[in-house]
Amino acid sequence: MPRTLTSPADGRPALRQTPDEFQAAAEALAEGRGPFAIDTERASSFRYDDRVFLLQVRRRGAGTFLFAPEGARRELTAALKPVLGGEDWVLHAAGTDLGPLSWLGLEPGRLFDTELAGRLAGFDRVNLAAMLERVFDVTLLKGHGAEDWSTAPLPAEWLDYAALDVELLLELAEALTEILDSQGKLEWAEEDFRALAAEHRSEPRPERRWDRVKSIGKLRSPRQLAVARGLFEWREDRARKEDLSPHLVMRDRALLALAENPPRSPAEVRRAPYMGSRQRGLEREIMDAVTKALKSPRSRWPRRLEPRHEHPPHQSWPSRYPKAAAALEAIRGRLDTLSERIDVPRENIVQPSALRAVVWDATERGTVHSTRDLQLDLSERGARPWQRELVVPLMAGLY
Repeated sequence: MPRTLTSPADGRPALRQTPDEFQAAAEALAEGRGPFAIDTERASSFRYDDRVFLLQVRRRGAGTFLFAPEGARRELTAALKPVLGGEDWVLHAAGTDLGPLSWLGLEPGRLFDTELAGRLAGFDRVNLAAMLERVFDVTLLKGHGAEDWSTAPLPAEWLDYAALDVELLLELAEALTEILDSQGKLEWAEEDFRALAAEHRSEPRPERRWDRVKSIGKLRSPRQLAVARGLFEWREDRARKEDLSPHLVMRDRALLALAENPPRSPAEVRRAPYMGSRQRGLEREIMDAVTKALKSPRSRWPRRLEPRHEHPPHQSWPSRYPKAAAALEAIRGRLDTLSERIDVPRENIVQPSALRAVVWDATERGTVHSTRDLQLDLSERGARPWQRELVVPLMAGLY
């Protein structure tokens, strides 16, 4: 029976919230040795963006430090960037943390992602608690991952939970390095880590777009699309001003329902599908946004949205593009065999979207004529050298 860690071995770290506290912690971390274990807690389900509200850093010889950046982000960056920037980092599921850390001006030199390492090593479960249980026979206190981390003050039990996320991360990375090396996969992992770090370097804050609202493709007329765009812009403006997640201002399905059948009065807004308690009192504002959209020049109304994908949905291939469908099915079968043999998930050998695009290029677009073309096409879609080495032979017969 695994032992559950409920509190940090060295006690709960103090929460650093002021510039002086940031600087003192940075000096202590600089005196430590080896890589930095790093994690973040964010509040994108509650706040307008995915910025960091709690930063956890651990280093041997220094211990664990918790930082609350809100209200002093520049000061936190000034203190930590000289110490953390360009150094060796260990994170779990780094793809979710690297962007928000980059917005703070903090970026790694070398990266080790324990979740990605676990996938390549053949772990059946790669959440942090499950991996610690498998490797060290301990597991973590659960229950606070989805909290509103913009809360102030943060409850003590949340701070324990956050500190434990980096408590054994360095040791886990070392164990995984040995496992991957013994499996002959360490170089694969290092290629993936480098690509992941590069992908998020100097990452801009994501831009929300009205034409990316989920299921917006069901709207057909310019009138409906104009209303959808107007409501999206209203929602973004209110969410930004109130520092709220846009979905707390208005859910996508409510926005689409209003756009599909534009209301003619605040009363109709109130009766529209999917409107909730958060929209009460905003009916006049919402109606104004609809009216403004409909009064805008028709020449500026959006036309029917074109599909964003570079090929038709693959679900339609069997009936409409049988050659592409047959090729995709055959290669998937070969990938499944390879996946089982090397104990790496198929999606880590090649991204499903990249596989579909390359198959489409070869069978329908006619732009793949050789092994070199396959190599280039896969490379342009993010496939690393080790992935191309494994995947290209499976695509024999495409050209």
